[in-house]
Amino acid sequence: MGSSSTAATPAARRARKPADDSPWAREKERAQQREAKRNAVLSTAAQMFNERGFHATSLDDIAARLHVTKPTLYYYVKNKDEILLECVRKGLHMTLDGIEASRAAGGNAVDQLRACMQVYADIVTQPFGMCLIRVGDEEVPEPSRTELRRMKAEIDQAFRRLVAQGVQEGSLSACDPKMTAFVIAGALSWIGRWYQPDGSYSAAQVAEQCITTLMNGVLRQATLAAPPRTRKKAS
Repeated sequence: MGSSSTAATPAARRARKPADDSPWAREKERAQQREAKRNAVLSTAAQMFNERGFHATSLDDIAARLHVTKPTLYYYVKNKDEILLECVRKGLHMTLDGIEASRAAGGNAVDQLRACMQVYADIVTQPFGMCLIRVGDEEVPEPSRTELRRMKAEIDQAFRRLVAQGVQEGSLSACDPKMTAFVIAGALSWIGRWYQPDGSYSAAQVAEQCITTLMNGVLRQATLAAPPRTRKKAS
């Protein structure tokens, strides 16, 4: 006996659109939401590490500032060591990516060196970059500590190459690229220790003045050679 309605074919069933009234977010949306919340955890932790120090900041402190419970944090991170590792790693990746982009933009060695210095100075005034400088990789457990030190060495090598290239081009004074790179990175890194967002100078002003000092030095450059002094004859 035939049915009054025709059964849907497999093709017709596949063509049907899923219901859009589900109270649960789609998988892609859930992943995006989780990543946004995880980044909020890391960003807040970096700020608190910078303010209080790594050991003086607990997971309870981080949870309280985010207005969530401590168990909620474990959905996004394993422990405080992992938070620190990710914060420092983010600061390093930001720096390396910025330096690579500056070099890829082209120009002579001085232009590239100045651009790289600008990137570095900018990043150490941001939470993740500041965390990289203020906390240090000695707080990170192995084997991650070795990985982070390798990445720091890449930053040092980038500065060394640009200094050596500048000397070869004749745009920089003859110097030891290794020592000069240490001086540049050391001076710019220190910004991350003393810079205060609510201070007298903006991050841009700090970067500009520090880079200008490093590039030009502190001695006044005479435009004309001073005439030799002559002794007065005794009367």
